[in-house]
Amino acid sequence: MPTVDEKAAFSERLKFALQRSPEKVVGGTQLALHFNLRHHGENPISPQTAHKWLTGRTIPTADKLLTLAQWLRVDLHWLHYGPAPNVAARTTPKPLPRDEKYPLTPETIELASKIESLSAHHRYLVQELIEQFYGDRPER
Repeated sequence: MPTVDEKAAFSERLKFALQRSPEKVVGGTQLALHFNLRHHGENPISPQTAHKWLTGRTIPTADKLLTLAQWLRVDLHWLHYGPAPNVAARTTPKPLPRDEKYPLTPETIELASKIESLSAHHRYLVQELIEQFYGDRPER
Protein backbone atom coordinates (compact mmCIF):
# COMPACT_ATOMS: atom_id res chain seq x y z
CA MET A 1 0.00 0.00 0.00
CA PRO A 2 1.49 3.36 -1.00
CA THR A 3 2.31 5.82 1.75
CA VAL A 4 0.91 9.34 1.93
CA ASP A 5 4.28 10.69 0.74
CA GLU A 6 4.37 8.30 -2.23
CA LYS A 7 0.87 9.35 -3.27
CA ALA A 8 1.76 13.03 -2.98
CA ALA A 9 4.94 12.54 -5.00
CA PHE A 10 2.99 10.68 -7.71
CA SER A 11 0.51 13.55 -7.82
CA GLU A 12 3.32 16.07 -8.35
CA ARG A 13 4.83 14.01 -11.18
CA LEU A 14 1.41 13.63 -12.83
CA LYS A 15 0.75 17.38 -12.64
CA PHE A 16 4.20 18.09 -14.05
CA ALA A 17 3.61 15.71 -16.98
CA LEU A 18 0.17 17.21 -17.60
CA GLN A 19 1.64 20.73 -17.75
CA ARG A 20 3.97 19.54 -20.51
CA SER A 21 1.18 17.87 -22.52
CA PRO A 22 -0.33 19.67 -25.52
CA GLU A 23 -3.82 19.46 -24.00
CA LYS A 24 -2.88 21.52 -20.91
CA VAL A 25 -5.29 19.53 -18.76
CA VAL A 26 -6.43 21.28 -15.60
CA GLY A 27 -8.68 19.56 -13.09
CA GLY A 28 -10.20 16.16 -12.60
CA THR A 29 -12.99 16.53 -15.14
CA GLN A 30 -10.63 17.34 -18.01
CA LEU A 31 -8.18 14.65 -16.92
CA ALA A 32 -10.95 12.03 -16.83
CA LEU A 33 -12.21 13.09 -20.27
CA HIS A 34 -8.79 13.01 -21.94
CA PHE A 35 -7.76 9.83 -20.12
CA ASN A 36 -10.93 7.94 -21.07
CA LEU A 37 -10.41 8.81 -24.74
CA ARG A 38 -7.07 6.98 -24.60
CA HIS A 39 -7.66 4.15 -22.12
CA HIS A 40 -8.74 0.93 -23.76
CA GLY A 41 -9.38 -0.98 -20.54
CA GLU A 42 -12.74 -2.10 -19.30
CA ASN A 43 -13.42 0.63 -16.76
CA PRO A 44 -13.29 4.34 -17.56
CA ILE A 45 -12.43 6.68 -14.72
CA SER A 46 -14.69 9.24 -13.12
CA PRO A 47 -13.77 12.88 -12.56
CA GLN A 48 -13.66 12.03 -8.84
CA THR A 49 -11.01 9.37 -9.45
CA ALA A 50 -8.96 11.77 -11.56
CA HIS A 51 -9.28 14.37 -8.80
CA LYS A 52 -7.95 11.81 -6.29
CA TRP A 53 -4.92 11.24 -8.54
CA LEU A 54 -4.28 14.98 -8.78
CA THR A 55 -4.63 15.57 -5.06
CA GLY A 56 -2.46 12.65 -4.02
CA ARG A 57 -5.18 10.57 -2.42
CA THR A 58 -4.71 7.53 -4.68
CA ILE A 59 -2.34 6.10 -7.27
CA PRO A 60 -3.82 4.51 -10.41
CA THR A 61 -3.73 0.79 -11.08
CA ALA A 62 -1.00 -0.60 -13.35
CA ASP A 63 -3.12 -0.55 -16.54
CA LYS A 64 -4.13 3.06 -15.95
CA LEU A 65 -0.55 4.06 -15.13
CA LEU A 66 0.51 2.57 -18.46
CA THR A 67 -2.16 4.57 -20.31
CA LEU A 68 -1.05 7.76 -18.54
CA ALA A 69 2.62 7.16 -19.28
CA GLN A 70 1.95 6.46 -22.97
CA TRP A 71 -0.38 9.44 -23.33
CA LEU A 72 1.93 11.87 -21.53
CA ARG A 73 5.06 10.39 -23.11
CA VAL A 74 6.85 9.81 -19.84
CA ASP A 75 8.64 6.83 -18.43
CA LEU A 76 6.26 4.48 -16.62
CA HIS A 77 8.70 3.88 -13.75
CA TRP A 78 9.27 7.62 -13.33
CA LEU A 79 5.54 8.34 -13.27
CA HIS A 80 4.83 5.66 -10.69
CA TYR A 81 7.90 5.75 -8.46
CA GLY A 82 9.98 8.77 -9.44
CA PRO A 83 13.54 8.79 -10.79
CA ALA A 84 15.28 5.44 -10.70
CA PRO A 85 18.21 5.27 -8.32
CA ASN A 86 21.36 5.40 -10.38
CA VAL A 87 24.77 4.62 -8.96
CA ALA A 88 26.44 6.81 -11.58
CA ALA A 89 24.26 9.78 -10.61
CA ARG A 90 25.39 9.55 -6.98
CA THR A 91 29.00 10.15 -7.92
CA THR A 92 30.16 13.19 -9.80
CA PRO A 93 31.68 11.98 -13.06
CA LYS A 94 34.96 13.49 -14.13
CA PRO A 95 34.53 15.32 -17.44
CA LEU A 96 36.27 13.73 -20.38
CA PRO A 97 38.68 15.72 -22.53
CA ARG A 98 36.93 17.29 -25.53
CA ASP A 99 38.48 14.88 -28.02
CA GLU A 100 37.19 11.80 -26.15
CA LYS A 101 33.66 10.44 -26.52
CA TYR A 102 31.35 9.37 -23.72
CA PRO A 103 30.16 5.74 -23.86
CA LEU A 104 26.74 5.21 -25.39
CA THR A 105 24.01 4.57 -22.85
CA PRO A 106 20.31 3.97 -23.42
CA GLU A 107 19.68 7.51 -22.19
CA THR A 108 22.06 9.12 -24.69
CA ILE A 109 20.65 7.02 -27.53
CA GLU A 110 17.11 8.04 -26.56
CA LEU A 111 18.13 11.70 -26.40
CA ALA A 112 19.87 11.49 -29.79
CA SER A 113 16.75 9.86 -31.28
CA LYS A 114 14.55 12.63 -29.90
CA ILE A 115 16.86 15.31 -31.27
CA GLU A 116 16.99 13.56 -34.65
CA SER A 117 13.19 13.52 -34.85
CA LEU A 118 12.99 17.31 -34.50
CA SER A 119 12.49 19.57 -37.49
CA ALA A 120 15.65 20.96 -39.09
CA HIS A 121 15.03 24.34 -37.48
CA HIS A 122 14.58 22.88 -34.01
CA ARG A 123 17.71 20.70 -34.41
CA TYR A 124 19.61 23.85 -35.32
CA LEU A 125 18.30 25.57 -32.18
CA VAL A 126 19.35 22.62 -30.01
CA GLN A 127 22.80 22.66 -31.60
CA GLU A 128 23.12 26.40 -30.97
CA LEU A 129 22.08 25.94 -27.35
CA ILE A 130 24.60 23.14 -26.82
CA GLU A 131 27.34 25.21 -28.40
CA GLN A 132 26.49 28.09 -26.06
CA PHE A 133 26.80 25.78 -23.04
CA TYR A 134 29.79 23.90 -24.36
CA GLY A 135 31.62 26.98 -25.53
CA ASP A 136 32.78 25.58 -28.89
CA ARG A 137 32.64 28.88 -30.67
CA PRO A 138 33.82 32.33 -29.70
CA GLU A 139 31.00 34.71 -28.82
CA ARG A 140 29.79 36.93 -31.61
